[in-house]
Amino acid sequence: MTYQIKEIQNPPHFMLITDDEALADVCARASTKSAIALDTEFVRIRSYYPKLGLIQLYDGEQVSLIDPQEIQDFSPFKQLLADPKILKVLHACHEDLEVFQHYYQQLPAPMLDTQIMANFLGFQNSMGLASLIKHYFNLEIDKGASRTDWLARPLSNRQLAYAAADVWYLLPLYCKMQNALEQTRWQSAVEFDCNLLLEKHRIVKNIDKAYLSISGAWKLNSEELMRLKLLASWRQEEAVKRDLALNFVVRGENLWLLAQNNPKHTSEMLKLGLNPQEVRIHGKKMLQILERAERIDAEYYPPEISRLADDMRYKQGLKNLQQKLKTIAPPDLNAEVIAGKRSLESLMKWVWLKHKDPNKLPDLMRDWRAEFGSELAKLL
Repeated sequence: MTYQIKEIQNPPHFMLITDDEALADVCARASTKSAIALDTEFVRIRSYYPKLGLIQLYDGEQVSLIDPQEIQDFSPFKQLLADPKILKVLHACHEDLEVFQHYYQQLPAPMLDTQIMANFLGFQNSMGLASLIKHYFNLEIDKGASRTDWLARPLSNRQLAYAAADVWYLLPLYCKMQNALEQTRWQSAVEFDCNLLLEKHRIVKNIDKAYLSISGAWKLNSEELMRLKLLASWRQEEAVKRDLALNFVVRGENLWLLAQNNPKHTSEMLKLGLNPQEVRIHGKKMLQILERAERIDAEYYPPEISRLADDMRYKQGLKNLQQKLKTIAPPDLNAEVIAGKRSLESLMKWVWLKHKDPNKLPDLMRDWRAEFGSELAKLL
């Protein structure tokens, strides 16, 4: 491709975009391209949502570093994200997708993730961008600014150059990898896995199921789970409202203690080991929630949680699936790309607990994985 040599022979050059007019110009120029590279820089320490510090966009000619702290009108950028004619290339984009969905209610589509592409080209799982650039171009990129506070201003030239490099090399890397992928039979599989990633980010979290994510929930009976369900739903709402990470509202293990012990006074909460600050800020509210749980009829309690690992078939079943997977995995694809342990467990649940419900297919029974999933399901 014409721009492969350009990026490798030259350091990144970039423009800082800080106003609406400049952003509109950048997006208008990018909208004429067939592919663009995107990345984000953000901070996430105590917040529920990532705090966006910078957006990087490379259209093959110019790297634009977009400052979200200064720009008011992001409608041209949202249109660019949604433009079906423009491929968006990202790397390891799980958290970037969360950023785009939260701030702009728009995911980049169509999208290809070069980390997913790497999975189908024989690289180890979760291959880093720097390692791929080293492999394809024998080029070391500076990662020294990776721990930058991207919300601080002004950002230094070194920090900006670091951010620019992440997209500057991404387009030529994509071209190299795409050429290699075209020599395989996995192009459509890559596209499916990238679309699957987008699909999972479109799913709205069900607040009523927040309690299922709390460690040890399976140890509680139905009455205790009712308490945990109400507490976890409240914590989720509070975290979103205050943009505070869940465990900075109240720690999950402390919700579990409240659900199990059902204290009647804040002093009892402290004796259970809750943080004094948790009790001072939220103690009365949590007591009200526990009182509300007592007024709920038992017929509305959630069912006790059945753990797959407690099924007497689980241990041998998982071992059989892992062994079979190794034998049916094609020589040009790592078995873990087809399914990891979690995917195998989802298949087991689908067969044993969901009775092969066609409306609740696990990933292993969808698209290119279905031929492998069908073979594995025969063992269950």
